[in-house]
Amino acid sequence: MKRNICIKLLTALVLTTGSAAVMNGQEYKNTPVTVSKEKVRHNGKLCYSHIVKERQTLYSISKAYDVSIDDIYEYNPAVKSEGIKANTILIIPIIEEGAKVKTPAEDKAAETPEAAPAGQGARATEQEAAPAEPEVKADEPEEKPAEPAQDEDEDIVIVRKTHTVRWFEDLDTIAEKYGVTVEALMEINGLTGRKLSRRQKLIIPTPQDPAQEEASSDEDAPEGDEEDLLKEQADSTALADSLALLETAPKNTVDLSLMLPLNATASRGSSGNMDFYSGALLAVYEMSQHGIHTTLDVYDVADGRIRTDADSLRNEDAVIGPVSAGDLSRLLQTAPQDKMVVSPLDQRAERLVYEHSNMIQAPTPYNVIYTDLIGWMKEDMQDGDRAIVVTEKGAKASDAVQAMMAAVDSSRIEYKALSYSILEGRDIPESLAWLMTEDEAAHNRVFIASESEAFVNDVVRNLNLMIHKKYNVVLYATGKIRNFETIEVDNLHNTNLHVSLGYYIDYEDARVKEFLLKYRALYNAEPTQFSFQGYDLAKYFIELCSKGGRRWEGRIESSDSKMLQSIFRFRKTENGGYINTGVHRLVYGEGYQVISR
Repeated sequence: MKRNICIKLLTALVLTTGSAAVMNGQEYKNTPVTVSKEKVRHNGKLCYSHIVKERQTLYSISKAYDVSIDDIYEYNPAVKSEGIKANTILIIPIIEEGAKVKTPAEDKAAETPEAAPAGQGARATEQEAAPAEPEVKADEPEEKPAEPAQDEDEDIVIVRKTHTVRWFEDLDTIAEKYGVTVEALMEINGLTGRKLSRRQKLIIPTPQDPAQEEASSDEDAPEGDEEDLLKEQADSTALADSLALLETAPKNTVDLSLMLPLNATASRGSSGNMDFYSGALLAVYEMSQHGIHTTLDVYDVADGRIRTDADSLRNEDAVIGPVSAGDLSRLLQTAPQDKMVVSPLDQRAERLVYEHSNMIQAPTPYNVIYTDLIGWMKEDMQDGDRAIVVTEKGAKASDAVQAMMAAVDSSRIEYKALSYSILEGRDIPESLAWLMTEDEAAHNRVFIASESEAFVNDVVRNLNLMIHKKYNVVLYATGKIRNFETIEVDNLHNTNLHVSLGYYIDYEDARVKEFLLKYRALYNAEPTQFSFQGYDLAKYFIELCSKGGRRWEGRIESSDSKMLQSIFRFRKTENGGYINTGVHRLVYGEGYQVISR
């Protein structure tokens, strides 16, 4: 019955998000559609990768790209039944003038004449892949007060605690924890044997209980001889060693908390965080298929309140969330020092890592990305190459630009500097020619230390002019350049753009294709970037907790992993927690190829 309730709850949340998006579209004007500069290869064909914005419609998207709505359906099967919402990634076919789009179904039919009608095979696969919902349990602290009991002989109210048995505990360890005897523990709980089950509830006796009073009177009894004491110490040491082994032993059950601002009580929930949650649920299901079962505690922290305490969190293997730096700070003040807390989305939360040894920053910090990009540039330098750093004259140096220049300086790379304003842009080719090498066997490696779209666009335009004059140019820039709409994607490929970034999804990756099929089958929707992040984090930490046992954090630095969207390469900071140093490297090559390195 509990499983059915969980499934209904999830369905209600998904439907609520979808209906809210529809109502929102009726209240406001549609957002204009700009043709994406990002091109990808999908099943061997060149396509646009379009990220849907708020209040965009299928009709407006199809008109902007000059394709039919049926063309979009063919390349994005789940859209036909579910529709679109903000942050959905659509694959849009590129139609040459006068040509007809050949859909994936037609390609498959051409390769296999005897194939079944389009749609039947895919539908069967999605039905088979659709997982059942994992169990999501309510907030439940390990210890909670039991109902007060009235003593029969005296007018005293006895308040007893209850204890939830954990997988590695037995009667001896529980009795020692609360300072009671095993006999008193067995008597008050009516136990006839020493065997306990996981999550069994035990009543903890108080000094007023008869068996505990008898044990207390025995504390003054004479101690045994020296030989008995030595044996007792040896037994205690062996028990401690056994418990230490249990703490690091692999296990097939993981307890995970997920804290997100779902805003579940509002008429419109948080779609991005719901997508994150949906991706995490899919990871939970997949791990169960490999024999690793997860108990997931989900907390809605939309109002900024952390609805848990230190005792409840002690039972968890890890906590993912909250999202904002403020909520994370409040949680870290509550959580036990040995409980690892994962920051899932906010790069600004990095500062907390240096204050809390139990925090893990999952998004790769910007300074790590800048350092990787300059390091890549330095690695590529060969004899005769020139390194050139371009900055915008007169512009206030933002925190990002300061971090970029700090990465340049710390790398100790030898470079020539060029600083100019956009108004001087027409005269810049002459300045570039003076800085660059004309040697055909050498390269001019240019780094743009700016996040201003107008300025970056002007630099790229001037570099393309230099390429036409037969200068060899390789451009290095931050990931933001991929989102600048004023820059022609052809110019990025012409300059052999090299980009370092924290997130990247390769739609030709077999694992990504499998994820898309499962996600569509389960939710009847297209995954967003939040969906991928929720899946990556949940799968990574469930697997790590399973392999490493209760002390899994000791394995984190040796557990580097390339996931669907993120690369996790966690490293410990000095006197602090862990930051992710994983970075994607992309090269824009010929024929609109984007190569991941």
